[in-house]
Amino acid sequence: MKKKIIVTGCAGFIGSNLSLRLLDDPECEVLGIDNFYTGSEANVSMLEKKKNFSFINHDIIEPIYAAADEIYHLASPASPVFYQKNPIRTLKINFLGTLNVLGMARKNNAKVLLSSTSEIYGDPLMHPQREDYCGNVNPIGVRACYDEGKRIAETLMFEYRRNHNLKIKVCRIFNTYGPYMSENDGRVVSNFINQALNGNNLTVYGSGEQTRSFCYVSDMVDGLVSMMATDDSFTGPVNLGTDDERKISEIAEMIIKLSSSLSAVEFKSLPSDDPCKRKPDLSLARKKLSFEPKVTLEEGLKKTIEYFRRKK
Repeated sequence: MKKKIIVTGCAGFIGSNLSLRLLDDPECEVLGIDNFYTGSEANVSMLEKKKNFSFINHDIIEPIYAAADEIYHLASPASPVFYQKNPIRTLKINFLGTLNVLGMARKNNAKVLLSSTSEIYGDPLMHPQREDYCGNVNPIGVRACYDEGKRIAETLMFEYRRNHNLKIKVCRIFNTYGPYMSENDGRVVSNFINQALNGNNLTVYGSGEQTRSFCYVSDMVDGLVSMMATDDSFTGPVNLGTDDERKISEIAEMIIKLSSSLSAVEFKSLPSDDPCKRKPDLSLARKKLSFEPKVTLEEGLKKTIEYFRRKK
């Protein structure tokens, strides 16, 4: 009997890459759930070419039931442009959506994995960030709809574990990039690549000294799949990403060089509550998942630039 896997948010960037990976296994049937609030219909059209994929157009804020052995719960706006567009909806997606997914998992006695986020840590006072760090989050700031939305989603996961003995996994995803990113998602890498390919100046907010650690999406998918396969006793949360920390200004210069662009870097004021540093401590992922990012930043940026070129 084939394994039945549900991926919520399958039309999104990581969701579509994850679905493709799962569909490589002929013993898996993947049901994607999305309503294209931020995801791409083109991504689902690509997935529907696979015979072991099916799709339901559904808003996860509303209850849903489908049979499943495993559920990857990725449904949520994940970039400031999208999650700040409708902050109350973002909160509903992360609270009600997660509640509905957990209810479905409980009915199926299915294992469920939550894609949480490094935003859990806010503007961190610990560097690098370990999973036992509770964060430095502004609960009433403009980013709080996402930060606190993911924090309550994690709380729901662990309450279902404690109260219903549900099999749960929680992954805190750090900055990720690669093919099937949306052109208008406002993320650093997609912004810079589009600006470079269009011959526009690359917009760096603040001094450019703030840091991020950018993980190529194939490595992130490896981590998610490995996490789902761990023993039921290991719940996480576990950080997933890369600890190759770079300055934002350095990323901009790399993309200009790798895209052979004539663009320059333009500095603008830093948005409210934007973290100054972001780098995961990967000790737990290395120990429990044998996780090790394989794709270098230069190699991943070349692949991503080529993907955006092909789309134009």
